[in-house]
Amino acid sequence: MIYCGIDWAERTHDVALVDDSGQLLAKRHITDDAAGYRILLDLLAEYGDTEDAPIPVAIETSRGLLVAVLRTGKRQVFAINPMAAARYRDRHSVSRKKSDPGDALVLANILRTDMYAHRSLPGDSDLARAIAVLARAQQDVVWNRQQTANQLRSLLREYYPSALAAFEPWKNGLCRPEARELLKAAPTPARAARLTRTQIAAALKRAGRQRGIEAEAERLRQVFRADWAHQPLLVEDALGKQMLALLLQLTAACAAADELAEAVEEAFPQHPDAEVITSFPGLGVQLGARVLAEIGDDRTRFADARGLKAYAGSSPITRASGKKSSVTRRWVKNDRLNHAGYLWAFSALRASAGAMAHYRRRRDEHGDWHASAQRNLFNRMIGQLYHCLQKGELFDEQLAFPTLLASAA
Repeated sequence: MIYCGIDWAERTHDVALVDDSGQLLAKRHITDDAAGYRILLDLLAEYGDTEDAPIPVAIETSRGLLVAVLRTGKRQVFAINPMAAARYRDRHSVSRKKSDPGDALVLANILRTDMYAHRSLPGDSDLARAIAVLARAQQDVVWNRQQTANQLRSLLREYYPSALAAFEPWKNGLCRPEARELLKAAPTPARAARLTRTQIAAALKRAGRQRGIEAEAERLRQVFRADWAHQPLLVEDALGKQMLALLLQLTAACAAADELAEAVEEAFPQHPDAEVITSFPGLGVQLGARVLAEIGDDRTRFADARGLKAYAGSSPITRASGKKSSVTRRWVKNDRLNHAGYLWAFSALRASAGAMAHYRRRRDEHGDWHASAQRNLFNRMIGQLYHCLQKGELFDEQLAFPTLLASAA
């Protein structure tokens, strides 16, 4: 049996091959281009790599063109955590020396000695991987949009409280097109106070508002012209310019979030698992795509539902030593899936009577806090999702919460 380790970098990569005894068979220094990839594949083929018996590869990343080339065919590619690789390095040397060829050798030996303890990259379909790219990008943009909105809100508190008061009744506040259009037209409270009803109405129309324009324009006009504290004029103008710069970032983030959301809505329904996932209460297209992005469609990825629950961070862990024992939440988990699970459980409370009954039982009978009860609900529902995906069945609330629904009735 031959094992391969690759220490990757931005421009070049170091490759090492070892046999069952740990003997170094070959090492190469390749470039990060098509020529370098061909050298790598030829080296693997030279030492017995075939379509039916490919050589397993360990590398410290799960993304990039090099990984895409290695994943062709049936080859197992193991993405080793860099921190884990650093711990393995100490097994081979006490001098704390480090080199790229040495790290490639360490990665190859990780597979030789402990391949059973590491998980190879899942064999997800191309469509599932494309959905993962779009869903993760959309999630990142949403987080970035909220961060920028929070920065803008903090800035407005310093010199423009009338804007926060004016936009407070609107859902999503500063992220709404009407708010951004008005801030663009009046970046300072002094300029906002001079806006006429007609100018405000025109700004609302440019933002796409179609109903209640006149009444809303009058409300905004009264808020802007109320008595508010002001910064000195020069300071106010400077803060207004800073606000416009942040507003450009927020506008770009909002546009990117909308475009990526449309892309997700187009791609996700094409996947065979979409119908099963969206049959669960609280899971729509966007949130369902995030769940699929993290669990994939490789049915062999998780041995059972417990493995998926641990991966999602929904199941608790027990720490026991001597006479002491404690049950706590998981801190090592897939953060994206865990965040999606939080939103999923929160939405399911309104969409499912059984989910609400389960949540109330955890709160009333077990004394759970809100977050703990919600996490327990997510733990139960993601186990049910695992079952439905394995069997190809849609969610059935009567089967999911039979006892709870009967007691609630």
